[in-house]
Amino acid sequence: MFESVSVGTPGESKVLVVAHFKGEALDKGSAALDKSGSLAAALARSEATGEAGVCVDAFPTGGAYARAIVVGLGERKSFKAAGMRSIAASVGRRLSAIKEGQAQIEVHHALKADKVNPREAGKCFGEGLGLIGFSNEQFKGTGTTKKTPKIAVAARSSDKRFEEAMGTGLMLAQAANLTRSLSNTPPNIATPFYMADQAKKLAKEFGLKCDVFSGKDLEKEKMIGHIEVGKASENKPCLIRLEYTPEGFSGNAKGAKAAQGEDGGKKGSGDGRGAKAVKPLVLIGKTLCYDTGGLSLKINNGMVGMKRDKDGGCAVLGAMRAIAQVIKPKKPVVALLAAAENSISDEAYRPDDILTYRNGVTVEITNTDAEGRLVLADALCWACDKENPAAIIDLATLTGGVVTALGSTYCGMFCEDDRLRAKVEAAAEATGERVWRLPMHQEYRDMMKSPIADILNSNPNRKAHPIQGAAFLSYFVKENIPWCHLDIAGVHVADKDNGCFTVGPTGWGARLVAELAGGF
Repeated sequence: MFESVSVGTPGESKVLVVAHFKGEALDKGSAALDKSGSLAAALARSEATGEAGVCVDAFPTGGAYARAIVVGLGERKSFKAAGMRSIAASVGRRLSAIKEGQAQIEVHHALKADKVNPREAGKCFGEGLGLIGFSNEQFKGTGTTKKTPKIAVAARSSDKRFEEAMGTGLMLAQAANLTRSLSNTPPNIATPFYMADQAKKLAKEFGLKCDVFSGKDLEKEKMIGHIEVGKASENKPCLIRLEYTPEGFSGNAKGAKAAQGEDGGKKGSGDGRGAKAVKPLVLIGKTLCYDTGGLSLKINNGMVGMKRDKDGGCAVLGAMRAIAQVIKPKKPVVALLAAAENSISDEAYRPDDILTYRNGVTVEITNTDAEGRLVLADALCWACDKENPAAIIDLATLTGGVVTALGSTYCGMFCEDDRLRAKVEAAAEATGERVWRLPMHQEYRDMMKSPIADILNSNPNRKAHPIQGAAFLSYFVKENIPWCHLDIAGVHVADKDNGCFTVGPTGWGARLVAELAGGF
């Protein structure tokens, strides 16, 4: 929607933005800015309902601004700072409509009486402005003669705490927008190694460490899911590893395990790998750059949109940008992107094949369209064996069943660890990315048992479809490691304009996971 968004840049603001609660006049701070009385007059008009996000224009005379926007905040009693995201989106849409981006944001005046934290409100406002500014037109070419005109938005505020927080929120939105841009990138461009290149660029820009495992490295590490799912495609699979290490951190992300001898005894090494080495938070993203369904071919138009089967990995990349640029947690974070294409050729893996994973679990293939869990299993095994994680979070567009169960309102969450689940729920509350816990009892794990191998990759009876995917993955996580599986299939794309989002990818999870890392 916008050419660019900036916060706090020098310049002259041309539009004043103030706010009011439903059924209330302007607060004292906003009224003091109403030199000509035009804002008060605008509130007297019938369209000035005060409902959250409803904007009315005013045209001050004899002052610094040629136009003012008065935006409604809704009922005072139900207002929360998180609502500023949608308020900012409404203001952004109005700025786009009037083609003016130089805006003085003075909505904090209305919030003072409500004792809303200006930093929290400012951060949410910056997020909303950044998220609504995303454009879906990155692949428009010369065949589009009438492109949507865009404006450069420069937001300023007299409250420096609010303005600084707007800048923080904007950077978080930009991280989510990176996720959205990668989601939009088509499969003829966004191959597994393209995703690896994006990870390398991110690492170089923000001081992360990046490693890419492919070919014989996958064989050496027994990454059987990557090898089998990806072998039918000319675009070969890879496991992408990104690592954030806090500035001045003397520990090691692989800490405690690397610090032990073969008998488990502790060793001092002089490089921070002592007994108190900090375990990392591990983020895993399903990165299926395209999914044809393999030999269990998708029917009708089922392949349309499968470029977005990589959105778990895209969200993890966005989260790592936010973590390195904004959040800067005091503990290390490791990201693993399980990247492959599920294609068709005489090399393709088949229903009836049996795969043996690095942890010894054998899997009977019943449906090659249940491929995402096969590559995620590799990443989960790696995380448990190699990273010595404090906890694991995986994000995946895993099942259509979760869409049937929860629609596009909630992400399906599977987490049996109370402490980790509470942290995920708190992060979801903070970012407005809603999660709903679904069950995973032993009966569901038993559903995945195979008569000839250990487990099936898909039970044909289709019962508890979203839980099947989570139950399958549970076989690849060690019991003592806290783990949360987020099935984002229903929330990673919007089918209509709503709040901060326009039709297209939402970047769901990038902000949530970054928020989680900050408080972990």
